[in-house]
Amino acid sequence: MVGVSDGHTSAQPPATARTRVGRPLLSLALASMMDEVHAHSGAVYLLAADEPVLEMSVMAGLPRAFAAPWERVGLSAPIPVAQAVRERRLVWVGGEEDMARSYPRIAVVLPYPFALAALPVATPSTAYGAVFVTWPGSHPPELSDRERDHLTAACDRLAVRLERAVEENRPVLAEHDLLATPPPAGAAGTLGTLEAARMVARLPYGLCSLDLHGRISFANAAAAELIGVPVGTLLGTQLWASVSWLNDPVYEDRYRAALLSQHTTSFMALRPPGEWMSFRLYPSTTGLSVRVTRARPVAETTRTGARPGDAPPRLVTISQVLSVAGALTEAVGVQDVVQLVADEIAPAVGSQALVVLGSRAGRLHVLGHRGYPDAHVVERFDGLPLAERTPGTHALTTGVPAFFDSRGQLERLYPGRNDTPDGFAAWAYLPLIASGRPVGTCVLAYTEQHPFPADERAVLTSLGGLIAQALERAQLYDAKHQLAHGLQEALLPNTLPPLPGIEAAARYLPATQGMEIGGDFYDLVPSHGVAAAVIGDVQGHNVTAAGLMGQIRTAVRAYTTVGQAPADVMRSTNRLLIDLGTDLFASCLYLRLDPARGRAVMARAGHPPPLLRRPDGRVRVLDLAGGPLLGIDEAATYPTTEVDLAPGSVLALYTDGLIESPGVDIEDALADLGELLTSSGDLPLEQLADHLVRHSAAAQERVDDVALLLLRAT
Repeated sequence: MVGVSDGHTSAQPPATARTRVGRPLLSLALASMMDEVHAHSGAVYLLAADEPVLEMSVMAGLPRAFAAPWERVGLSAPIPVAQAVRERRLVWVGGEEDMARSYPRIAVVLPYPFALAALPVATPSTAYGAVFVTWPGSHPPELSDRERDHLTAACDRLAVRLERAVEENRPVLAEHDLLATPPPAGAAGTLGTLEAARMVARLPYGLCSLDLHGRISFANAAAAELIGVPVGTLLGTQLWASVSWLNDPVYEDRYRAALLSQHTTSFMALRPPGEWMSFRLYPSTTGLSVRVTRARPVAETTRTGARPGDAPPRLVTISQVLSVAGALTEAVGVQDVVQLVADEIAPAVGSQALVVLGSRAGRLHVLGHRGYPDAHVVERFDGLPLAERTPGTHALTTGVPAFFDSRGQLERLYPGRNDTPDGFAAWAYLPLIASGRPVGTCVLAYTEQHPFPADERAVLTSLGGLIAQALERAQLYDAKHQLAHGLQEALLPNTLPPLPGIEAAARYLPATQGMEIGGDFYDLVPSHGVAAAVIGDVQGHNVTAAGLMGQIRTAVRAYTTVGQAPADVMRSTNRLLIDLGTDLFASCLYLRLDPARGRAVMARAGHPPPLLRRPDGRVRVLDLAGGPLLGIDEAATYPTTEVDLAPGSVLALYTDGLIESPGVDIEDALADLGELLTSSGDLPLEQLADHLVRHSAAAQERVDDVALLLLRAT
């Protein structure tokens, strides 16, 4: 059946179970589409029915190996076809630079000049899949209106046909890719006519013809002599597979570059013991012609060639690893790694579910899972002792991968699995080894029996190594993140105490750079029938700044409790900071509140001025007299200012992270904050605090910590 999505992700029965309905619908539509816009390759994807995954159904113009990392992709993957379906629009990539800028993961695997358009195959109500087509690097950087109209109309027609097939319960046929058919083996040694073959034989340089898969369909005698391999051995093989000194991904890369860009490419290779050969590749949409000549002597390179006994490298493996490596560099926390494996790796290797396991204190822990209908089946393994005999613990403790192609095979080795059926039929247990130690196990589950040949086991094991490195970084990040937030929460007040005649609300946001911990602080202290409020900012976004902030906050509370006046509190705190011998400075704003008299006395040490919203809605900046930053001058004094605080007034105290951002004038930012307070000051105080933070451009970027304390006289 055709997988569909009503909106973005929901689906019908799977696109993988298809039977014949007549003419090859997808191939004909793709071929017609490519012909209309003169594209040289393309593919049709259909949505899987039971998961948010796009599956490549047919490809044309190039071998499927070129798109191997993207044969199955999650809808959330950052690639053009997935984006086209998510956003229901045409996605255009105009060339090599555009690809590197917008889709760096693809550019790493295919760093060649070509243009690409991806479009959704969708009706107004339902998405069925997507199409992409490519052009050689000579295509203009912009898509023409004619090409856009042709592609859009063709995809719309295909969507209507797929909709009709679903309505009539007619599954879509699994179709063959559209590639030029290689010539029969008996005709491979000729060039069309006997005279043409004689002409080619008389040329002083070698000539080879390669099909789209890179297989040699013709080679003249000069080519065989220059390469050092008989024509009969070359025919039907790939150069890099049949010639040991060409067994290098660099040379295969030139073939891929020529086909995808349709530009002439060349390379030189050293034929042992010391003769350099020049290869020039002339591509077309049906294959490549290769000219082989002796090259002038060149300096010996430091690159080591492949050993004669090595097996030919698999481009699918190389592409998969490059693509996944690029994706894993973007993962930050453990859940990011789990999500990326679910979105990128599991679809690529055909897995329908996964579990990522880790260990702590001698027990197994489930770090994340996807695809299991009953989550309790997975979660019952959380906390299992590592000494317990299970495939997950065995892979984690031994570092040896395990592959089970059927349920019977797994249960023969682990009979206890009978007690915890998960509905799957095959599993791969990949140990995650980073820095020489196991950090976890990745379990990939398959709904059908799944053989694991040697090459696939090698791919999965390599992917496990990449996942392990990302997981190790993610666990370190999460631990640091939890430490920073735990320390910050411990140093700031859990709640603000209730005060007679004063309503208060506060917000704190860490900077998005550094350790996400900083020196911004606020506090509210009831004392002797009145109350004190303080807000301040210690330099830096690290543990030192946070520790000093905690000392200052404690000191302010102590000086307030013993009854010191605002000016004395500031002087005492300044002397304390100097006595501590730190190199850090701090700004501070201290208020003594007396709501019964409707007054507030303020002292300021280099801190941004507060805003006062009067009961009539007018806002003014309180340009208070003040002294220098705390910790600079032992003899500094801090004059005070008395301000009217009538019922209904709102005081906004903040740190500079709320108003300072690169490229924005501080006066303009302060004016914007005043306008927000004017228009929204009647909101409940908690809502007002959220509103001021949410609409501050500086708070969104957060190059600095943000602290906000709002006080309303009642």
